[in-house]
Amino acid sequence: MRDLMDRKPSRRRLLGGVGGVLTVGLAGCTDDSGGRDYERGTVELPADAEPRTPAELSVATQQATTDPSDAVAPTSAVDLVDHAFVFESGYLGATVQGTVVNRAGSRIDRCEVRVRVYNGDEQLLGRYLDRVGGLDGGRSWRFTVIVLEAPGDIAAYDITVLGTPA
Repeated sequence: MRDLMDRKPSRRRLLGGVGGVLTVGLAGCTDDSGGRDYERGTVELPADAEPRTPAELSVATQQATTDPSDAVAPTSAVDLVDHAFVFESGYLGATVQGTVVNRAGSRIDRCEVRVRVYNGDEQLLGRYLDRVGGLDGGRSWRFTVIVLEAPGDIAAYDITVLGTPA
């Protein structure tokens, strides 16, 4: 044991250790939340929830938004009033729906709701969002986030809202 403690680490071992520490340290900084905390949501499926047909999936894929905007950031001006997992018939299928309110007296140029969905093992399945351009002070917005995962694969979601004040 003493022999191991007296040995100097090789350059490769030292760089590997430093790289590992940096990777772990940065891991918490790479989510897509923009610094905003996510709220957890539960998923309750109706007994008759079926995956989308190929035609429905094609339409849903065209309607779903998956690319977050770099123009939004955490702001205390917008709040999630409510949100819920809702299974709709037709192409909509699995969705997260709710209400955002602009509590500020001034306009928000862009508002974005971000949803992450997970399976029963807490593995991330996908990221989806909805956005609106222009939300006046004191106004609310009803959002619908289309989730492309099969309903039976989704066990939980989390959600946040971001915005760009005018």
